[in-house]
Amino acid sequence: MRIKPATQKYEAWLGEQMPLIRADLNLKHAAMSESPLRFLRGTFYRWAQTFPQICPDLMQAAPVLGVGDLHVENFGTWRDIEGRLVWGVNDFDEVCRLPYTVDLVRLCTSAHLAIDTGHLQVSKLRGSKAILDGYIAALKLGGRPFVLAEHHPALRHAAVERLKEPEGFWEKLRSFRELRAKPPSSALKGLTKMMPDRGLTLRFSHRIAGTGSLGRRRYLALADWRGGSIAREAKELTVSAWRWARSSRPGDKIWYEEILKRSVRCPDPFVRVRGRWIIRRLAPDCSRIELASLPERHDAVRLLRAMGYETANVHLASAPAAALLEDAMTRESSWLQLAAEQMLQSTLDDWKDWRETTAVPPQPARRRKPRPPSRG
Repeated sequence: MRIKPATQKYEAWLGEQMPLIRADLNLKHAAMSESPLRFLRGTFYRWAQTFPQICPDLMQAAPVLGVGDLHVENFGTWRDIEGRLVWGVNDFDEVCRLPYTVDLVRLCTSAHLAIDTGHLQVSKLRGSKAILDGYIAALKLGGRPFVLAEHHPALRHAAVERLKEPEGFWEKLRSFRELRAKPPSSALKGLTKMMPDRGLTLRFSHRIAGTGSLGRRRYLALADWRGGSIAREAKELTVSAWRWARSSRPGDKIWYEEILKRSVRCPDPFVRVRGRWIIRRLAPDCSRIELASLPERHDAVRLLRAMGYETANVHLASAPAAALLEDAMTRESSWLQLAAEQMLQSTLDDWKDWRETTAVPPQPARRRKPRPPSRG
């Protein structure tokens, strides 16, 4: 099956699980045409189809509760209950039980794409080795969260670069058009409960963000609280596209809350699963890190090694380190690099096919409301 009918089939299935927003799907289709990395980020459903065919030997690897939609821009920061800045995997929209190799190869493939575009300054061979070295190191040590207050200076430098000008973050959130009606009651309840005080005046918007989740209902609640802005988001969840591609059984469990609780990490106290909604705090220090926001001079090897380490932190939620380590150590040392090269070519072929066969309607520029004057 080629990429266009695969996309149509997946979106038809997704539309049976939740209401979809057609305008956002159009934005997603346009974004998928922009670059191979944006395409990869938006097409985990396609990865779930092609990976078992291209890497059948890796499908026999030890199973874990994996991220699924893992890539180099699915990492970010948050504040733990002590207020410390923590770094790790940013979201788990596609979490599912799958071979541990799926996450590693997808992460490595995305790194290759980032290297091709100059966002990461390292060779593909060294990048692949860094990811696998980090993963194995974490398994040997039983994992460890990435608290940036005292440790990981290179990673901290890369993570905080985007925090120097927080005004742009809040300006972007305020630019979304205010909703005429309130969000669905299931989302509204979660948003209001996550606010620090009752009775706050909330401004609700439909938030447009990311790539893979574009098309889903995603609500933003903004408020002024004690001298500054605060924000909460509710994003609708459904079962992973991995289950769509691998099984015809209707329905499956949403594993988001379980992976948050069981992974080796300092949890974000402002992330909650409420029914089929993930509710979270949004702030400049609590969001995804884009490659474009990295400092011009960065240590790509350290960054990729940390990503491999954090992947193991997640996998240790559902599998013993010894089993994963035994599987990883018995494979040829070049297995990750070779698998990533194969999946990279498959992704590039699909991307070219997408661009040639999909007519993406021009997207009108969204008008932003003027920024309100500051209060002296």
